[in-house]
Amino acid sequence: MHITDLAKKRHTAKAYVPDRRISDEDMEKVRALLRFSPSSTNLQPWHFIIAATEKGKARIAKAAREKFPFNVSSIMNASHVVVFANLIEADEAYLQRVLEQEEVDGRFAGNPDEFKPAMHKGRSMFVDIHQKERGDGQEWMARQLYLNLGQFLLGVAALGIDATPMEGIDTAVLDEEFGLREKGYASQIVVPIGYSDPATDYNAALPKSRLAYRDILTEI
Repeated sequence: MHITDLAKKRHTAKAYVPDRRISDEDMEKVRALLRFSPSSTNLQPWHFIIAATEKGKARIAKAAREKFPFNVSSIMNASHVVVFANLIEADEAYLQRVLEQEEVDGRFAGNPDEFKPAMHKGRSMFVDIHQKERGDGQEWMARQLYLNLGQFLLGVAALGIDATPMEGIDTAVLDEEFGLREKGYASQIVVPIGYSDPATDYNAALPKSRLAYRDILTEI
C-alpha cells in the first residue's frame, strides 16, 4: 500500500475492541516510530509514557474524567495508550547529552574535532533564538512534538493499528500524576492505540472530508 493510500484510509478511532492487544513485535515498531521521528536540529525534545496495563491506563484516564469524560472509554479500551510530552527547556546539559549520543552513533565519523563542535554550535544557535531571543522555546519544542505525532499516526496506520490523538485531556493532571514537570517535561497529547471496534466506531465508516486543493494549495 502506498503512503498516500494510508493517509486516505486511516481515521481517528472512536471506539476500540477492548480485548484485542497489539503484539509485542508490533509494539517494538511503535517504540521505534517514537524514537526515530525527525526534529529541528535533531533536538529530540520529548518524552513518552506508554501504558499497557489497566492500572497504567487508569492513571492516564484521570486526566479526562472531570473535563473530558467522553474520552475515558477510548483510553481504557485501547490496547495501549501513549502520552506525548515535550521538553520545557533545552539547557546545556541536555544539549551535551544529545551531542554525545550523536558521537556514539557515528554522526561525526571522519572528522569529529571539526564536525562535533560545529553541530553543537549550530543547534545551540537555534535553541538560543527561541529560548532567549523570541522567548517561545517551550512552544517551539511542542511543535517538534507534533512532528513526531504526525509520523506516529501514519506509521501505526501502516502497521494496521488504529489511533486516537487527544488534546481533550487535562495536562496539569497528567503532569502531576507522572511527575513530568519535575523531570523537565510538559504533557501535550494522549494517543490511545489498538483496533477499532467496527460495531461502535461510527467514524470508521464515514467518508473523509478535506478542503479542495484550490483552497489549500498554490503552485507557482
